Amino acid sequence: MAEPLKRLWKFLNTDVGDLFSAETLKDGVDSAKAVLELAKTLKEQGSNVGQLAPLVGRISTLLDVLNLPLVQVVGAGLPFVSIATGFLKFYLEKSQQELTLAQCTALVSQAAYLESLQALLSLPENQVWLEQISQTPASAPVEQEIVKLGEWELDEEQAKKAVVCFHESRLAKNFNKILITRLQDAGIGATKANILTQRIAWNTTRYINQAIASQADQVKPLAELYRTGGRELLEKYQSLDSYLEEQIATKPLEKVFAEEFTFQDIYVPLKVKPVNDNGDVAQKAKPLGLETWAKTMLNESQKQDKVMFIQGGPGRGKSVFCRMFADWVRQQLHPVWTPVLIRLREIRTFEKNFEATLQAAVKANFARDHRWLYDRNTRFLFLLDGFDELLMERRSSEGLKEFLLQVGQFQRDCQQSPEMGHRVLITGRTLALQSIERLMPNNLERVEILLMDKELQQQWLSKWEVQVGTDKTRAFQQFLQDQHCPQRVRELAQEPLLLYLLAAMHRDDEFKRRQKAVRQSRCRRLGRGQKGNTGTPSGSLQGESIVGIFKGADSTTAKILIYEKTLDWVLTKQRPQWLNRELTEQDTEDLRRILTEAGLCVVQSGGECASVRMIETRLKGDHTVKELLEEARKSLKDNPLRNALAAFYLQAAAGSKEGAVEFAHKSFGEFLCAERLKESLENWTETGKRGRGFNLPEEQLHWEIYDLLGYGGLTPEIVEYLMALLKTIPEGARESEFRPVKLFQRLEDFYVRWCEGEFIDLAEETFAQRKTRQLQKQGIQLGQRQVDVYAGLNVMILLLELHRYALSRDELEAQIVFYPCGQYDTEGFDKTRLLYIISYSDCVGIGGFLEVVGGFLSGAYLRGAYLRGADLRGADLRGADLRGADLRGADLSGADLRGADLRGADLRGADLRGADLRGANLRGADLRG
Repeated sequence: MAEPLKRLWKFLNTDVGDLFSAETLKDGVDSAKAVLELAKTLKEQGSNVGQLAPLVGRISTLLDVLNLPLVQVVGAGLPFVSIATGFLKFYLEKSQQELTLAQCTALVSQAAYLESLQALLSLPENQVWLEQISQTPASAPVEQEIVKLGEWELDEEQAKKAVVCFHESRLAKNFNKILITRLQDAGIGATKANILTQRIAWNTTRYINQAIASQADQVKPLAELYRTGGRELLEKYQSLDSYLEEQIATKPLEKVFAEEFTFQDIYVPLKVKPVNDNGDVAQKAKPLGLETWAKTMLNESQKQDKVMFIQGGPGRGKSVFCRMFADWVRQQLHPVWTPVLIRLREIRTFEKNFEATLQAAVKANFARDHRWLYDRNTRFLFLLDGFDELLMERRSSEGLKEFLLQVGQFQRDCQQSPEMGHRVLITGRTLALQSIERLMPNNLERVEILLMDKELQQQWLSKWEVQVGTDKTRAFQQFLQDQHCPQRVRELAQEPLLLYLLAAMHRDDEFKRRQKAVRQSRCRRLGRGQKGNTGTPSGSLQGESIVGIFKGADSTTAKILIYEKTLDWVLTKQRPQWLNRELTEQDTEDLRRILTEAGLCVVQSGGECASVRMIETRLKGDHTVKELLEEARKSLKDNPLRNALAAFYLQAAAGSKEGAVEFAHKSFGEFLCAERLKESLENWTETGKRGRGFNLPEEQLHWEIYDLLGYGGLTPEIVEYLMALLKTIPEGARESEFRPVKLFQRLEDFYVRWCEGEFIDLAEETFAQRKTRQLQKQGIQLGQRQVDVYAGLNVMILLLELHRYALSRDELEAQIVFYPCGQYDTEGFDKTRLLYIISYSDCVGIGGFLEVVGGFLSGAYLRGAYLRGADLRGADLRGADLRGADLRGADLSGADLRGADLRGADLRGADLRGADLRGANLRGADLRG
């Protein structure tokens, strides 16, 4: 039977009528004050009938307290739940009668709602605006609405719904209506009032459960509810609170690398543009604030089935956005939305069901229950950071496709199920999506992070000024605005990571130090660098500006210069405490050696982190670093190498049991890996005395190829760094140690022999076996065939890059020409070679060749190649020579064939959907079907 709330409150003096004498209500403020006095009396006098009686009659509902100024409600610090439970106890003692569930809920829900309101408005982030709003009592119309609330009827069925899921109940809708009106009455905008009210309603269930727990042993209806799950709910809320406090609230407060300031101190919100289904950025679209877009997507009812996908290049601020936005959701939207931040690199187990994958990834008690995603009182926002950093086996086209399809289906399920309603946001590098554009689920809402415009740069510099001072900030601005500052450097300064690195090194006068070193090395080359003479030479070097360091550098070279300078800066300015002496030149080289080996280990381990044991193992044979490591051991306990690495933008990898490190930013690891590869590629072409023969024997060369390249596909970023490093003349050197013709000859010889199976078809131990054992000891699960495939494909990538490099050099064009199938119409031509390689590469996964080499085939010489039925989806074949190639039935969907020479090619039955054929020469090509 339904009863008005007012009557359900008045049952207290109806059943104990001789104890209470109801007073006539004067106005809303009077009844609100009565609530305050009642709370104080319960606290001080307990269930003193004489004191309580006159107060009860003056109250319509506990929500009468909203008639007071909101600041007064919050400032009073009333224990509303204690009021309700205390009054329940009082009633039971005096009447000796059981209460109905509706009666209990009527009282407890009001108290819990007000407790939730008080808790939210008491948060530090709400204090400023709370003090700015109206300090007057409720207006007459609002006061009337509060009085009317007492006439609303609550039956047993509605009471059950309110206890199980308060924010979805009719009781919540009525409370919310009153509160929104009261908040707007106090001067709060409609949008903010609605968000605050939703958060209060969602959090009310928590306080209802507290009331149930405190009276479960005395009130029968509450005891039944507590017995059927109340304890578990309280433990869940405690676990959620701990997770948000320890894993989310701390993220913005973590220090930036080795600095004293935090991410929060220098963070500025970025801008994005939409990305269409073809993966193209909508250039004509108006830029949107990234946070604004995410907030809109989160609450837009028509897009609850959409996965939010944020893409961008390295160093664009994807991970920093995740940590900042997760905390914003915690502060401004929880518990309507509860943020869960997951770095995808840390997921070690991928289940067939995405729900199970999430449960394994969220290491908190609230996720242990198998029904944790089906609680109507909790709605999660999962921020999955680093799509491109998934475990190696997941980074194949099929693996990425499967993962995204799982996420897409999970989001649809959430939209369709009233018990779920969660949202997913993913971030990742743009390049990671190139090979799977056509395979992606159709419910991704994609945006790409834009470079920082002048407005955002100025916002960032304003925050930088707070940290380093006005003088240094202005000097840095002048550096960027100097008319001689290369355009490439200005462009790179639009990327958040590189802007920070440039600013930090400029702050520490690192450019001046570098400028001096460059001058000295030039002096030595000019014969003017006599001992004791470090002055500025005459002529063209006089008055060289700092911006001259970057003069003539393209985008990649400028980026490398910044990373090189970062490395020098880290080794000299940021060195660890155990190196409290001046570094010798040898020390610096030894430390660089450790870091480049760490970069290689991180990349070989899957691109995210590497075990300290793996790094140590690779360094054991290097006698040059022994003394430095011994010095570290004398000064450091535990694992000395791990502590030494920690100073150089490496940090302990989360979730590692045996000790592992990861670079603070993925780009550092990629760059250092490229440095390590460069060192070996140069060593491979060193010649003996008088230029006769190679210093490195052939067998040792082949082992080093397997050791360095037999781990997984070279990424475009690493290859880009590597080629730029090879072309750069080291500081102080007379000439480059890059000998492209000799390198090409040695790699081509390996490639041809690898294609013939020479290195894998041996009776004795093979290089692939040796490398496999090495990797498996470090927990990297690759088999012999995978190692062999990766070694060959990575050499093929290097040959293709050398081929492209030679095309831009007249003196090399005739000496370096790479024919993947051998030169057409010669004895060495094997038209099926590439198709064989494509098939063999399926050992690493379906589409393995496409995944590893597909992005490096531009300009390839494939004349007359037999590629019938080949999978070349999305391959970069710009400018490729495919004259007379047999491409019958080949899958070229989404392939980039701009400028390709397809004269006489047989394309019967080929799939060309979405292929870009602009500028392609198709004369004589057979296009039937």
